[in-house]
Amino acid sequence: MNEIGEFALMIALATSLYGCVSYVMAARGNRIDLYLSAEKIPFILWACVAISSAALWKALLTDDFSLQYVWAYSSRDLDTFYKISSFWGGQKGSLLFWTLLLTTYSLVVHIQNRKRNAMVVPYAMVVLMSITTFFLLLLNFSTNPFEIIPVAPEDGRGLNPLLQNYWMVIHPPTLYLGYVGFTVPFAFAMAALITRNLDDSWIRLTRKWTLISWFFLCMGNLFGAQWAYLELGWGGYWAWDPVENAAFMPLLVATAYLHSVMIQERKDMMKVWNMSLVLLTFVMTIFGTFITRSGLIQSVHTFDEATLGFYFLGFLGVIIVICTALILTRLPLLRSNNELDSFLSRESSFLFNNLVLLGIGFATFWGTIFPIISEAVRGVKITVGPPFYNQVNVPIGMVLLALIGIGPIIAWRRASWSNLKKNFVKPLTVGLATAAILYPFLPLTNRSEMYSYLTFVLCAFVMTTILIEFFKGTRARMDLHHESVTESLGSLVWRSKSRYGGYIVHIGVVLIFAGIAGSQSYSENVEKRFKIGDSVELKGFTLTYERLGFIEENASKTRAIAQIGVYKNGERVWTGQPEKEFYKGQNQPVSEVDVRSTWREDVYLILADFAEDESATIKVYVNPMVRWIWFGGWVIAFGTMVSVWPDRLELRRRLERMKVQEAVFSPAQE
Repeated sequence: MNEIGEFALMIALATSLYGCVSYVMAARGNRIDLYLSAEKIPFILWACVAISSAALWKALLTDDFSLQYVWAYSSRDLDTFYKISSFWGGQKGSLLFWTLLLTTYSLVVHIQNRKRNAMVVPYAMVVLMSITTFFLLLLNFSTNPFEIIPVAPEDGRGLNPLLQNYWMVIHPPTLYLGYVGFTVPFAFAMAALITRNLDDSWIRLTRKWTLISWFFLCMGNLFGAQWAYLELGWGGYWAWDPVENAAFMPLLVATAYLHSVMIQERKDMMKVWNMSLVLLTFVMTIFGTFITRSGLIQSVHTFDEATLGFYFLGFLGVIIVICTALILTRLPLLRSNNELDSFLSRESSFLFNNLVLLGIGFATFWGTIFPIISEAVRGVKITVGPPFYNQVNVPIGMVLLALIGIGPIIAWRRASWSNLKKNFVKPLTVGLATAAILYPFLPLTNRSEMYSYLTFVLCAFVMTTILIEFFKGTRARMDLHHESVTESLGSLVWRSKSRYGGYIVHIGVVLIFAGIAGSQSYSENVEKRFKIGDSVELKGFTLTYERLGFIEENASKTRAIAQIGVYKNGERVWTGQPEKEFYKGQNQPVSEVDVRSTWREDVYLILADFAEDESATIKVYVNPMVRWIWFGGWVIAFGTMVSVWPDRLELRRRLERMKVQEAVFSPAQE
């Protein structure tokens, strides 16, 4: 089976090369025979990569340690659940997984557009095939997952214990679905530039692809934060690690694009800007891949075999040069037909929103690459830590939060005084009332607490603007159609899925801002050496160390578990069991934290150390409002689902556009 998997990769490479050539020749020569030939390419390509992937999964599940990859990332006693996830646990397997997703997306694009969009789809397929070819070249000639060990060992080295967590089973695929998904909007944007077909059609073709990719990237970031919170055992969920930043930057650029593209659709403006943003989003995904696979930056997220940096750097350079050249040569066609009418308008607020998002993105990018630059220039690697990011990004993020509230309620083109008064009085009143209510209760002794206080006030302002939009729409439908509140609200959202789905996403973002503000400024912790029966108090909780136990789970894993009674107001509310896990063949034990999570706060326990006399060092954190962050993520997921849900009216309009396009293209085929 391994030979079949390796052979399938070679066939896939040959097929993708043929696909590039045939699609180009078919498009340029308008040859129907080559179109018919090229139509089979996405199916063959996907089948080859799927066979190769199945071969690697089979080797992992059957403990075939003759493969170097299986030996390096699996072992006989590894849980089947984690054997499946070992597929993307190392560099070779993750590249194959990336290629599997890319060929799957390419196949879906092909099936979606088999009988439509004939002007741009062949060129979009050329771009997709070219990117697929790059990954297949790496898999065939540089990082082959089917590399054989001459004498197969009895057992494997095992998967890194830090990766043996259910969030690590979910987090990487989700992130890859987002990363790879942005290849599709990039391919259509490139196709539009190549064919000079630069109206809004490529944007409409890729709207759902962009939204779904954005959704997966957003959820991938949140799942990664949850993994860090539960597995890394340092009490937090985001450390501005270079690899975290690498996943965060394309999300920021994509968010900017999703907002500014609405201006192009409505006002026929910002064509160059939008084209640049969608191309930059893809560039940032490749930059993120370069960061994790170059070995230039140390992180718990980077791959052990970080040897592909130069390949990705070269690929990145080629993409940037081609994108820049295409945009510069198409500038006359990308000229906007309208201009901003007023500084006080929704268009302006969206533009500011873009600038703020890119400001956060640039600060994050600079902090990420600064260690590389400092080492190259001065020979000393200077690491940029969380204080830099917090000092720069927190105030910019607060401006972004304010714009989330301002944008949807300010008028298009030009806002009048009466418009501003009508839409802003109530949200401002709620914001000021929140400020007055919170002022006596929240400490304001340092900059972080001041920022959190202002963030809560802004959250109240933004949430009010969103709820007022729902209230006005629901009341209007109740008056017009004599419906109940529930019926009106449901119909309102259902008939304007894109608009109200976006509002729901904004509610999720507000919850995340509130959770970050609460957890960052008001968290407290204590670390203490306990003997059996010792207690400590923290933020109203009394924690008593009760016992230490050991469990030999299997031949390669032993668990040391501390039991801690947690009391509040004299009543036992929880029994915490943080533990340390010892793996055979691994030098360092792994901490497994235990968390009691409520809407108010998390009680977070870490077993840092223990001794033979059963004394133990326990770290205790009380982190307020962390659950709000995770819940905000699910609200974002729900809002995105509403936004991308099929709309019959939009489908009808699209079918009419397709008929016009096919009518134009059909004579050329004959």
